[in-house]
Amino acid sequence: MTTLDSRSNPLGQDVQGSEPLWKRYLPGHHWRSGEEEFDACTLGFWLFLATEVLLFAGLFCAYTVLRYKHPEAFANGSSYLDWRWGALNTVVLLISSYTMAASIRAFQLNHQKQGRMLLATTFICGLAFLLIKFTFEYTPKLSGWFISFDPALHHYASLIDKEGMWGLFKHVEGYGGKAPGQFFSYAFSEDAWEPLWWSVYYCATGIHALHVIIGMSLIAWCFRRARMLAYGPSHYTMVENTGLYWHLVDLIWIFLFPLLYLIH
Repeated sequence: MTTLDSRSNPLGQDVQGSEPLWKRYLPGHHWRSGEEEFDACTLGFWLFLATEVLLFAGLFCAYTVLRYKHPEAFANGSSYLDWRWGALNTVVLLISSYTMAASIRAFQLNHQKQGRMLLATTFICGLAFLLIKFTFEYTPKLSGWFISFDPALHHYASLIDKEGMWGLFKHVEGYGGKAPGQFFSYAFSEDAWEPLWWSVYYCATGIHALHVIIGMSLIAWCFRRARMLAYGPSHYTMVENTGLYWHLVDLIWIFLFPLLYLIH
């Protein structure tokens, strides 16, 4: 009988080319069947996701209490956020949730190439989310440097440093400094509690971005294993749980977007 280790090649097939890895997968010795292993792994992951919900619930509670106590500071701070970038990131994550779910279905149907392409698309969507977040949101607020085609830039056309950088970046003097807490140095703030708003903003979006990075790492691992034909109709547990994690990332953003970008 062919084993999983000594007779496999990088394509996930044994030397005789008989069966891919997903067909030869055997559940752990402490499980009675593959179905029992799958159910236990999925249940355990749902319990882990519950702890993730508790983490973000604390942030949402902090947002609610602090906004109630300092409404003007939160209104002033959120007015600097461009809802268009937040909406674009929402669309990107919704697309990625679809491609992630579709990739799971593809492996269930043994459509290997389609499953890998959908995983790669999900990874690219996550990368696009991070690029938008760090390039068009964090960088201008912290440093005052904008990408020249940023639609928010036209509001500050009269204040732009004419030299810029390589023609791609434009600097708005005095716009930066919107950092959290004691690092806040924006000279034109209208409320003494605005640093508190930026602390909530960076904590919420930064922790969410960290979860996006973790999710992308899991997707990359699944893609690597998928190239070895490790997932198929009878074994796709890792892809299933990665999909659950990615959907949580999407769901959390669905709450963050209106709270941070749309409520002024």
